[in-house]
Amino acid sequence: MTTGFDWGIVLDAGVGVGAFLAGIGILVGMLALARTLRRLNTTLDEVDSQLSNIGVPVAQALGHVNGIADTADATVARLGGVVSSLENVAGSIGSTARLAQNAVSPALINVGATLSGVTAGLRRLVNGKTDSGEDEPEFRS
Repeated sequence: MTTGFDWGIVLDAGVGVGAFLAGIGILVGMLALARTLRRLNTTLDEVDSQLSNIGVPVAQALGHVNGIADTADATVARLGGVVSSLENVAGSIGSTARLAQNAVSPALINVGATLSGVTAGLRRLVNGKTDSGEDEPEFRS
C-alpha cells in the first residue's frame, strides 16, 4: 500500500533546517568572538599608549646606564694598564733580588769558610791537637 507521501521532502526539509540552525550557531559564535576581539583591541590600544608614555623615561635611563657602563669600561682598561705596570715592577724587583742573592751568596760562603778555618786554627792553637786528634810535637827552640 502506498499512501503517496514522499519522505524525501521531509529529509530535504530536515537537512535544510539543520544547516540553517548550524549557520545561526556559527553567526552567534562569531558575534561573541567579534566582541571579545574588539575588547582585546581596546585593551591593547591602552597598553600601547601606556608603553609609549613609559618609553621616553626608560630610554633616558638606559642612556645613563650606557654612559656609566662606558665609564666603567674605561676605568677597567686603565686598571689593566696599572696592573701591567705593577707586574713589570714586580718582575724587575724579583730580578734584582735574584742578582743580589747571586752576588751575596758566594761572599757569605767565603766568610763562612774563612770563619771555619780561623776557628779550626784557634782550636789547634789552644788545644795543641791536630784535626786527626794526635798531639802536635812541641817545638823547642
